[in-house]
Amino acid sequence: MRYIEFEKIAGTVESLCVSAGYELPEDVLAALTAAARKESNAKAAKILNQLIENARIATEERIPLCQDTGLAIVFAEQGSQAAVKSSADNEQATLFDAINAGVAAGFEKGYLRKSVVAEPLNERKNTGSNTPAIVHHSIVPGEQLKLTVMTKGGGCENKSRFKMFRPTAGRGEIIDWVVDVVRSAGADACPPLVVGVGIGGNFELSCILSKKALCRNLEQKNYDEFYAELEMDLLSRINALGMGPRGLGGDTTALACLIEAAACHIASLPVAVNIECHSHRHKTAVI
Repeated sequence: MRYIEFEKIAGTVESLCVSAGYELPEDVLAALTAAARKESNAKAAKILNQLIENARIATEERIPLCQDTGLAIVFAEQGSQAAVKSSADNEQATLFDAINAGVAAGFEKGYLRKSVVAEPLNERKNTGSNTPAIVHHSIVPGEQLKLTVMTKGGGCENKSRFKMFRPTAGRGEIIDWVVDVVRSAGADACPPLVVGVGIGGNFELSCILSKKALCRNLEQKNYDEFYAELEMDLLSRINALGMGPRGLGGDTTALACLIEAAACHIASLPVAVNIECHSHRHKTAVI
């Protein structure tokens, strides 16, 4: 068994939060650059170039990419031969505690806006630390710990949707619904978008899959040829909407559409769409 120190995990998450807040991933920047070159609408091309310039300034001057510095979502893939060595201060501290300690430190160190309220409906009092994070934990083979931090803004998250289709629903019906979700999101989701789609599983898993899809490199196609083709068809249909950057018209409504699928019950066909804005902030580290 390999033991990973609490402080190492917290420090890694802290670093990921700061770098995610300041540095647009290379694949997203490349997609924006390619879109700007191909854009036929002069106004849209100007906006895309402004987004590229914003990313450059954020990285060079170490300031946040966006004023909404996001809710921290962490995908933690823990090797079956890896365990957390608790901190000296708390022998009962868990992986989740280490992640939240890292998020709190990262948002403080990076001067990132704290956007989490302790409970959703009554007082809605800010926790002041951007914690707790949303953590999706899984056990995988090996002795490493893989951590992916996504700092996701509220505007685009609010436009995400779920639907339980009849199992007889066809490919075209699902495409129409996903495109309609994007159309309904409009400018409020801050296009150009990255669209994550989760198909299968059950009520909650399809939604997690749709967010997990957003962690993929934008140039990485689905390994299954059927879903890879569906990704391309969806992207084509979404961009044919003509909403364009910031919803002001153009060829680029979305930079990518990414699908993750899972087994499901014979009576079910759950589909979730998780929409991400152009400030698609995520970083990964392996300990």
